Amino acid sequence: MKDKSLRQKTIKGVGWSAIDNISSYAVTFLVGLVLARLLTPDDYGLIGIVSIFTAICGCFIRAGFGTALIRKKDATEDDYCTVFVCNLFMSIALYWLLFFVAPYIASYFRRAELVALIRVSSLGMMISAFSIVQSTRLTKRIDFKSRAMITIASAVLRSIVGLAMAFAGLGVWAIVGQSLSGTVTSTILLCRVNRWMPRLHFSKTSFRYLFGFGSNLLVSDIITTIWNQIYNVVIGRYYQPATLGQYTRAKMFDGLLSSNLTVVVQRVTFPVLSEMQDDRVRLKSGYRRVIRTTMLISFLGSLLMAAVAKPMIIVLVGTQWIEASYYLQIVLFSTMLFPLHSINLNMLLVLGRSDLFLKLEIYKKTIAVVPIVLGVFMGIYWMLISSVVVGVIHYYINAYYSGKLLGYTFKDQVIDIMPSFLISLIGASMAYICYHIIQGVIYSGYDFWANLVILIFISILGVSISLTLFIRTKNPEFFEIKEIAIKALNKLKGIL
Repeated sequence: MKDKSLRQKTIKGVGWSAIDNISSYAVTFLVGLVLARLLTPDDYGLIGIVSIFTAICGCFIRAGFGTALIRKKDATEDDYCTVFVCNLFMSIALYWLLFFVAPYIASYFRRAELVALIRVSSLGMMISAFSIVQSTRLTKRIDFKSRAMITIASAVLRSIVGLAMAFAGLGVWAIVGQSLSGTVTSTILLCRVNRWMPRLHFSKTSFRYLFGFGSNLLVSDIITTIWNQIYNVVIGRYYQPATLGQYTRAKMFDGLLSSNLTVVVQRVTFPVLSEMQDDRVRLKSGYRRVIRTTMLISFLGSLLMAAVAKPMIIVLVGTQWIEASYYLQIVLFSTMLFPLHSINLNMLLVLGRSDLFLKLEIYKKTIAVVPIVLGVFMGIYWMLISSVVVGVIHYYINAYYSGKLLGYTFKDQVIDIMPSFLISLIGASMAYICYHIIQGVIYSGYDFWANLVILIFISILGVSISLTLFIRTKNPEFFEIKEIAIKALNKLKGIL
């Protein structure tokens, strides 16, 4: 009964969490397609530079407290209020720090307009500080339905604001306005749904306990974020902002699958698997099932998107972004492993090993110096290609230690996911080969309608081949996903 109840809870959580992320990303993505035709790669490059600093500050504001609260089974009012006070005061301090250092950042990147962009964009940090605990409370209750409704509402509003500002000719400020309006909306709605009023109360006991677990996550988060943003620093400093814009556009398309899938898996599996932390047999079984089903989706989606990247970019955002398609093809081979990283690292947290979590991040980031050096001295393509190799090494490190603790080794994981990878690779390869045959024999231009027809044809071909192979090989993960999807559709029909 426990397994059945947990499975239902997990499926429901995954469903609503997927709706949350996919709906938000879909709205943002579709609006982004319009904005990409109204704005320039340089505009997106400037925002990419601003995000370097707001992302790092976000690590200090979160400080690992949210994860600590979720894992603590008996979280008290003192715990919640203490985290709220820490989030709020840290966000205020960091805002004023960025306010005063903004001119120096602008001077380093040789773009004077960064001063105002940083000072205004950073306001979002203080606003979001009011929503961190509110969001954590929903996650702890596995109430992803409420989160999804809030996310959809804020996504729609921020999209309206962004489009209105872009059509008004406000350029890069349209992206800033879009971000801030979304943050304000989600914060207000989270406070309203939770009906929890924080107090300015600080408990030393709560702080010591939560920070004792969260401090390792804070350091790990800082290291990871800095390393992720270093790519933006290198591209923004040693290349043109327009090149950074092309890279961030590639990352936006990549995030259609990898980011959404990773967030959904990370958000749902941690609270669900935390409930099983005292039963290692059930924990291992759930862990293995999550990895197998998640990676089928990740491999199939990522490899097919890499195959159709060029006509997809031409159709959706235009030829001015064609360079992004080449970056996207490389990036996808790295990020398709992100869900695996997330699941294995989540297992360390479920088992209470935040200390090991931190050590692994330090080991991995030492290795990750290589792509950065290559990016500075040999070019952006070498940086991206080497990051794929480093990503595989990172996966081995994550899987080795989590597998050692639970008895589900790196070798076991590879054996489990290899059938899905090979089938997805075959389908994507056939689509890619077909595209190049069409380019070489029939059409190789940039016309919208011609590329739309090509995109549809090769996408259907790749999907059809992959699904046929999944069925013929009787892949168990495919049939499990199919069963879940059919049940979800039937429920949706009943609602409609």
